[in-house]
Amino acid sequence: MTQARYRDLVEWPLMATALIFLAAYAWQVIGRLDGAAGLPFEIILWITWGIFALDYFANLWLAEDRRRWFVWNLHELLIVVLPFFRPLRLLRLVTLLSVLQRTVGETLRGRVATYVAGSAAMLVLIGALAVLDVEQNAPDAKILTFGDAAWWAITTITTVGYGDLYPVTPIGRIVAAALMMSGIAVLGIVTASIASWLVQRIEENAEDVAAAAETKAAAAEEPVRAELADLVAEIAALRREIAELRESAVAGRDPGTESTAS
Repeated sequence: MTQARYRDLVEWPLMATALIFLAAYAWQVIGRLDGAAGLPFEIILWITWGIFALDYFANLWLAEDRRRWFVWNLHELLIVVLPFFRPLRLLRLVTLLSVLQRTVGETLRGRVATYVAGSAAMLVLIGALAVLDVEQNAPDAKILTFGDAAWWAITTITTVGYGDLYPVTPIGRIVAAALMMSGIAVLGIVTASIASWLVQRIEENAEDVAAAAETKAAAAEEPVRAELADLVAEIAALRREIAELRESAVAGRDPGTESTAS
């Protein structure tokens, strides 16, 4: 089995696994479930981690160039070897974005708009859960509820940064830095998409104007072409008459006719 075939087969199961992981993680973080209350959710998180670990080793085994694949997928290795770093495991949810990218509309603008909207919403949710997970139990924490975390994530990804809420833990600040860079990337994609759309509209308008000019020119040339055709026909008729007159004149000067007349 090739790696591409394997990815096609496991794409949707991995997406379902990522959704289960997201639901369990969100329930555990927002509900602040610890100890016995959070044990079932922790078991679910470990099971999904095991599935992701198997997926990593399967991709590594099936890769044509294993060394190259290993180097280009170091983040996958971090997710596998650091399961205790809970916010890092949220990176596994990019599976949802890859599936979204393949299932959106056919047009370029449709793909970009859908992918950007889905990416922004997913990043806000991931950032809010990650920062709430590491901040809600920290001393002097400013982000204590999911509502605060969601508001902080929105202002951070849009690079507004009101400063009313901010992380105080090192991991929380790492999450903030990643979210800010992601926000800049999303805004860059939106700007590029709008610029591409404007260029496309200008090219389409230019083509429409050129087509209209050609049509108008053809319509203006049509009477001239008709007159030219009439002139050509008249000239041809005149040539035929001149040819007939010449033939008549030649026949009138025939020697046999002149001798008979004398």
